[in-house]
Amino acid sequence: MEVAAAGNSEVVRAKLKVMRQLGLNDTIEDLLITLGKHYHIIRPYPRKEAVFVYFVLDRAKANLALARRKCQDVERELVI
Repeated sequence: MEVAAAGNSEVVRAKLKVMRQLGLNDTIEDLLITLGKHYHIIRPYPRKEAVFVYFVLDRAKANLALARRKCQDVERELVI
């Protein structure tokens, strides 16, 4: 889990850097990485900059739309 957290933190930082360089005045809702067997969803927590929700789903069994909705639910209920 520590390796995943560190690696995905780099992914989020890199995306934010590119957004700044492009002059995009926006926020990341979520990042989706599709692998052959998995979906990875990274959803930054808007109320605390260094926190994100991370889901790994079995692509053969997962419903991507429902998974993204569940991510939103978790974010709303998260208390830090």
